[in-house]
Amino acid sequence: MTTGGGTGTDIQRTIDAVWRIESPRLIAGLVRMVRDVGLAEDFAHDALVAALEQWPAEGVPRNPGAWLMQVAKHRALDHFRRHKRVEQKHVELGAELDARQDEVEPLLVDALDDDVGDDLLRLVFVACHPVLSTDARVALTLRLLGGLTTDEIARAYLVPEPTIAQRIVRAKRTLAKESIPFEIPRGPERAARLSSVLDVIYLIFNEGYTATAGGDWMRPSLCEDALRLARVLQGLMPEESEVHGLAALLELQASRLRARVNAAGEPVLLLDQNRAHWDHILIARGRAALARAEQLGGSACPYALQAAIAAAHASAATGEDTDWPHIAALYTILAAVSPSPVIELNRAVAVSMAFGPQAGLAIVDALVAEGALESYHLLPTVRGDLLMKLDRTAEARAEFERAATLTRNDRERALLLRRADEAAATSAS
Repeated sequence: MTTGGGTGTDIQRTIDAVWRIESPRLIAGLVRMVRDVGLAEDFAHDALVAALEQWPAEGVPRNPGAWLMQVAKHRALDHFRRHKRVEQKHVELGAELDARQDEVEPLLVDALDDDVGDDLLRLVFVACHPVLSTDARVALTLRLLGGLTTDEIARAYLVPEPTIAQRIVRAKRTLAKESIPFEIPRGPERAARLSSVLDVIYLIFNEGYTATAGGDWMRPSLCEDALRLARVLQGLMPEESEVHGLAALLELQASRLRARVNAAGEPVLLLDQNRAHWDHILIARGRAALARAEQLGGSACPYALQAAIAAAHASAATGEDTDWPHIAALYTILAAVSPSPVIELNRAVAVSMAFGPQAGLAIVDALVAEGALESYHLLPTVRGDLLMKLDRTAEARAEFERAATLTRNDRERALLLRRADEAAATSAS
């Protein structure tokens, strides 16, 4: 144990930090042993309870992760002894265990200390398995790999805690019922599953970057969780270009977080941001990850293309210096590689900045005619902005007011209503 003291609050904070860092590896190692995500998490939480009981009195161990793993493994052994399944599990692990307890634990510890990286990667693929709903994948990923409590996930997504708890329980049951193997898929299945993993991490980041609902424009802690997961995945899959592409995108987007709100917590749009407040360390990390993705041949992958767009923004000292024709060209490539109405809407913004608002409005009006984004608040938001630039202020006001009825974010609604008032004032003058 460590010799240093500390208040109860200090110890609690240390335990929280250790848990957030170590719990993914802890659960991953246990899942390899017990082949059951639910049981593995139970044993891991048993270890956490033991830490909460013992560390305040005895001090924090020099290697807290190893301490938690050892306690959890002992809990697992006790469980299987009670259920008379020791021999079955020993065969699965390939361990030659004696009946004597003083020999059982060391052998099991040795058996489970290998391939930690592989264990984490397996857990990533299990938590994001397509057999689960998108909501379940997000909740389970944040729980198992982000180390968040059910309450923290519920508060982040502004849903009742029982709802999140139910999603997690159902996800574990589904994985058990479907007998999802704890393994890293290969070939085409791996590519399909990796796409699901990356999408889940991106969804988590986006919810933090622009909150869907509630009183906050952003939830930076979710961005941090997603960024940490992306970095872990980079280490586990260093030869996957799209992994580096996603990491690059998140690093570059996260670099703007401090500039995206003012002192009152109100949104500050991209062109109005003080770029001196952008985090240049994150920008450098993002560019390095993008270079790695391109080196691996992934320059045309969706996340790498989005990262290239973010890098183009980061290269401009001011909004006026932005190379909008280059960004518009990148969006054209992205729309061909990964067509979607949302990407087309983003392309419309870039085209308008590069070639004038009328060119952008033509793209937006085509989207309106298609009806695919009928309930998406950013469609009338963009259209209102373009109409303002064309001095069609009465129409712009109507678009901003419609957008305000569609968003569930209080800060965004206030911004849109303010823009509607500005359009009305301009129209009246």
